[in-house]
Amino acid sequence: MGRGWRAILKFMALPDFTPRVGNDPKSVLIHLTTGTGMEIEWKDGHRSVYTFAFLRDACPCALCEDERGKSGRKAGEAAKLAPGALPMFKPAAKALSAEAVGKYALRFSWNDKHDLGIYSWFYLREVCPCAECAAARK
Repeated sequence: MGRGWRAILKFMALPDFTPRVGNDPKSVLIHLTTGTGMEIEWKDGHRSVYTFAFLRDACPCALCEDERGKSGRKAGEAAKLAPGALPMFKPAAKALSAEAVGKYALRFSWNDKHDLGIYSWFYLREVCPCAECAAARK
């Protein structure tokens, strides 16, 4: 019975989350001082530019994912005002700090005191806001 089980596992399609060259950054520039965002040049030559507002709205933590799911928003999409609601002043999203999480991700501390999201290289490439990547997701 043990052999049969191994044979089944051998042929099962399992997701492979092994980092690929395209998901590995060649260089990362985080513009904390100017507050303009982050640029990543990927090893496959692709270049991604993220504003801090986009990154904050794309936070991958469970809380933010749940909020986006309930409102039907995509990662990076700003929350919409309810019909008839008056906009409240909200400071622009700004990263106060950024730190590496191992060799696979970044974590930001935001000016709204949120710091739970771990932005993996895989996730950042998946949500790249450039026109080419946005068209490929549709």
